[in-house]
Amino acid sequence: MKGVFTRLLAVVRRIPRGRVATYGQVAALAGLPRYARHVGYALHAQPAGTPLPWHRVVNARGGISVRPWDGGAETQRLRLEAEGVQFDARGRVPLERYGWKRAGGTRNAVRPDPVARRSAAAQRLAAPRRSATARRLAAPRRSATARRLAAPRRASTARRRLDPPRRLG
Repeated sequence: MKGVFTRLLAVVRRIPRGRVATYGQVAALAGLPRYARHVGYALHAQPAGTPLPWHRVVNARGGISVRPWDGGAETQRLRLEAEGVQFDARGRVPLERYGWKRAGGTRNAVRPDPVARRSAAAQRLAAPRRSATARRLAAPRRSATARRLAAPRRASTARRRLDPPRRLG
């Protein structure tokens, strides 16, 4: 987890004055898409008085996500206003105006997965062939009752259910 936090905090250090970035944007720029929650964990783990510009990270709507009862939300707002960031009537930062846009015009530094860009037919052709056993094992598992109800009934099974059990011996 230490390596993940180090990567996330390195991106937070690069956010310029007067700009903000979202938790998801920081995670994507660190090469960890879908790790937005970890950005919050990493910032929360920092000691008080750290020189890290934690106040430049906001939620996806441009709002402050710090808990208000410990004074962090007010501190974050005051620090952002001191850097020239303005808030709208709802207390949110307009991301269109103050959002951090990386050089090169891309919103995320993570390159799209080349496999995801392929068509479905190309993906099927590139996929390795699987045996019947592998396909059966990869199929979703059904309960015993569902398998029994889906299986065709055999006459011998039905007869056994109707006949009383035989006693041996």
